[in-house]
Amino acid sequence: MAPKLFLLVLILVCGFAFWRGSRDERFVAAVCVVGAAASFLLLRPLSTRFQSVETGIMLVDLLVFVGFLSVALRSPRFWPLWVAGLQLTTTLGHILKGLSPDLLPQAYGAALQFWSYPILLILAVGTWRSYARRRTPRPTVPTLV
Repeated sequence: MAPKLFLLVLILVCGFAFWRGSRDERFVAAVCVVGAAASFLLLRPLSTRFQSVETGIMLVDLLVFVGFLSVALRSPRFWPLWVAGLQLTTTLGHILKGLSPDLLPQAYGAALQFWSYPILLILAVGTWRSYARRRTPRPTVPTLV
């Protein structure tokens, strides 16, 4: 059930970002979609999943972090910093598994998946605020002629 719920949330939030978001929201949504698709394709069979460092998923998570960080460094908004920070936390989960191979597979898997929902929530709020900001007319300053 959890993968189906995530897929539904991913489609809804990223669809909203593509529909109503600005360049930053659309880029983050594209990174989320591509990253999720790549992660699903790279999952090992359930019997061996998360037993050791998931190298393919680690590479995807690192690339997703770089994508989020690139938005955070050029955006005038604050929300991309949160997204990049949460993705960094996810990426650090791989390092923890590498440093402690006896880390339970369930804990490692949970660490990799935990921040996905908050990242999507932040993207949804960022998209909503961006859309609302663009719809609100700016006050005009009278000119002296």
